[in-house]
Amino acid sequence: MSRNGFFLRIAVYLLLSAGSIGMLFPFVWMLSTSLKSNAQVYAWPQKWIPDPILGINYIRAFTKLPFGLWFGNTALITVISVCGTLLSCTLVAYGFARYRARGRNLLFVTMISTMMIPWTVVMIPKFFLYTQLHWVNTFLPLTVPSFFGSAFSIFLLRQFFLTVPPDTEEAAKIDGAGVLGILRHVLIPVTVPVLVTVAIFQFDAAWNDFLQPLLYLNKKELFTVSLGMNYFNAEYDVQWNYLMAVAFVSMVPNVLLFFIGQKYFVQGIALTGLKG
Repeated sequence: MSRNGFFLRIAVYLLLSAGSIGMLFPFVWMLSTSLKSNAQVYAWPQKWIPDPILGINYIRAFTKLPFGLWFGNTALITVISVCGTLLSCTLVAYGFARYRARGRNLLFVTMISTMMIPWTVVMIPKFFLYTQLHWVNTFLPLTVPSFFGSAFSIFLLRQFFLTVPPDTEEAAKIDGAGVLGILRHVLIPVTVPVLVTVAIFQFDAAWNDFLQPLLYLNKKELFTVSLGMNYFNAEYDVQWNYLMAVAFVSMVPNVLLFFIGQKYFVQGIALTGLKG
């Protein structure tokens, strides 16, 4: 390696390290704030290491409000949403990738075009629809739509299915496998990286969703974590220490899921761009 190449690599590593530290800054501030008293939060200059360290803030935050119940609600909604998205998007993406029908490409482009419609445009019509269906104050508006597919997830899965040689499916058909058999025994085993990618995206969207629970859930016992945290945001005072304690705990599932599926996530993003 030449000297110029060596110094260039060092510069790149230093730049990436500085960027990583900058991205970690909000998380360090969140953890530090969660261990302070509310008076220390507003004190100046700021102390990064609280004195004293109030780990009891986590216990107080979870006992002041029923966050245990709200975490359970959030987990239930998220699991159903992820399962519904994986099931529906896999079937629809396979149809777009394999079945030849008149208007297929037009239908696919139309579906992709729906990604350009802001959610705020359909927010009020959906609310009136769910009101007529008596779904308000239930988890149905937050879970049922996932069983009708997601344009982005369908796109990712379709792009990957297009890279799988049809010969592998033909061999399964000769052995008597149907469509579901081909999906289960041939395609899904090789689609794991993309399925994990879709699951991570959907998990993150459902777990952190605030606006939809705010719109559809009015009963306190049905709240999600993101909606419940709003209780610490009073009109004249924000309990930052308790708010950051709950926010830090609620962030843990997202981080764990990403680290567990990081290898598959990177593979999934790379594989879906191989063929248009």
